[in-house]
Amino acid sequence: MVELYGKALSRRQVSERSGMLSQFAGVRLMTLGDGVERGIRMLEFRTGSGLRFTALVDRALDIADCDFKGQAIGWHSPSGFRHPGLHDYEGEAGLAWARSFSGLLVTCGLDHILGREEVPAESYNYPGKKSVVHSLHGRVGTIPARLTGYGETWDGDRCVLWAEGIVQQSAVFGEDLHLLRRVEADVGSNEIRLFDRVVNHGFNRTPHMYFYHVNVSHPLLDEGSRYLAPIRDVVWAGHGGECYQTQKVGYRTVPAPQLGFSEQVWQHEMAADAKGDVPVAVVNDQLGLGFEVVTRKDQLPCAYQWQNFQAGQYALGIEPSTHHVLGNLAARERGEMIWLEHGDSRSYDAAFRVLDGAGAIAACERRIAAIAMQPQEDYPMPSGKFPTLGSAGR
Repeated sequence: MVELYGKALSRRQVSERSGMLSQFAGVRLMTLGDGVERGIRMLEFRTGSGLRFTALVDRALDIADCDFKGQAIGWHSPSGFRHPGLHDYEGEAGLAWARSFSGLLVTCGLDHILGREEVPAESYNYPGKKSVVHSLHGRVGTIPARLTGYGETWDGDRCVLWAEGIVQQSAVFGEDLHLLRRVEADVGSNEIRLFDRVVNHGFNRTPHMYFYHVNVSHPLLDEGSRYLAPIRDVVWAGHGGECYQTQKVGYRTVPAPQLGFSEQVWQHEMAADAKGDVPVAVVNDQLGLGFEVVTRKDQLPCAYQWQNFQAGQYALGIEPSTHHVLGNLAARERGEMIWLEHGDSRSYDAAFRVLDGAGAIAACERRIAAIAMQPQEDYPMPSGKFPTLGSAGR
C-alpha cells in the first residue's frame, strides 16, 4: 500500500483520486537554464510525503536539493551547481574542486578521494606517464551521466520512483572505470536509496577509492543540532594537537554560524549493527527534524565527520569511505588499496532517511546507542589507531 496524507491507498485508489500520479508524486526531467548551472539536466523526485529531492544527471547523478515539507536539508554552497563544462580539475593547485562543491550528496572517487597527491602510474603501461597527479576528492562528481532510464514502477500496490545512469571516468593510457548508479524512493516514503556499482571496464589493473560527501545545512543544521553515531573510537582529527579546542567547537553539538571558522575533520571508527549497517544522523530537536545516513561497514569501513561552520558556508558532512584519511599513497603502502582487474566491480548501498518528529528522532537515537555509545565528551582524544582494513580495503 502507498501511504499518502495519512491514508493507506492501493494502486487503484491512487488512480481513482487523480488523472496522473504526478499530481502527488513522480520523477520529472528538467534542464537548468541560467548562470553557472545552465545546461545541467536534473531529475526532480517527489514522494508525496513532503520529501523532494533532485538528482543532477550531468553531475554523476549526485543529489543536489533535498527538502522535507518545505524545510531544507541539503546544502547549497556559494559555488552553485556548476555545469561540469566550467570545471577545471587541475586548477588552483588541486583545489578547484571546491568551485563545484555543493549539494546533499557529492560522490568522491573513482580512483582517488582525498587531498592532492602524485601517485605512480606504472599499471597503465605508458612510458610517457610515470605518475598521476590527483586533485581534491577525485574526478567523478563533475562527470555527466548517460541517463539510461527513469520513471515510476508499480509492484502490486507499491510504487517505486527511480532513475539509472552510467558515469564513465576514462582516459587513454589511464583508468577506465564506470559507475552504474540507481536512485530510488518509494511513493509515500521519507527515504532515498542509492545503489552504486563501480566496474573496471578497462584492461589495466586500476586503483579504486570511493566515498560519499553527504552535506546537510540550515534549518536542519542550527545551533544545538546534534551529531549521532555509533563511534567505537575517535581515530584522528585534522585540527588535533594544540588546536583541538581552540575554536571551542566539539564534535557532538553544532554552534551558530561563526566568522573566521576553520574547518574541522574527524575520522571515527564506527561499529555496525547485526546486519552490518552503520547509521549516522544529524538531528534538530527544536524542529523535530533529523536526517539519517545508513551505509554498510563491509563496503565503506571508514567514516569522516566534516564541520564547516563558517558564516555563509554553514554545513556538516557525513562521509563514509572505503579508505582511511591517510590518503592514496598510504593506502598503497599499507596494502589497503582496492585494485580492480578487468571486469572486477565493487558495490555500494546507502539509504538517506528524513526523521520526522521527536518520536522518529528518539527511535534513531536508540538504534545508534544500541550499537555503540559515542563519546560523551566534546573533545575525545584521537587515538591515532588506524585499523587494518579487511576485504573492503584490498
